[in-house]
Amino acid sequence: MKRIDIYYGGQHYSVSGREYEDVRQEILGGLASGQAWLRVNIGEGQDVPSDLLISPGVAISLVPIAAT
Repeated sequence: MKRIDIYYGGQHYSVSGREYEDVRQEILGGLASGQAWLRVNIGEGQDVPSDLLISPGVAISLVPIAAT
């Protein structure tokens, strides 16, 4: 897998170097705990680390992007 695109709060973020299912399970674990931070990247070209607050009621989408 090349990366995982994440859509959160109307913005586009990404995660690389991780498996889709691991990120999904981390999000589910954070929801089960009430809230958690998820480390992602934002930016084009040079990624800038960012943290998203995962909590109930906040829409988040994961899109696996396969390596070509």
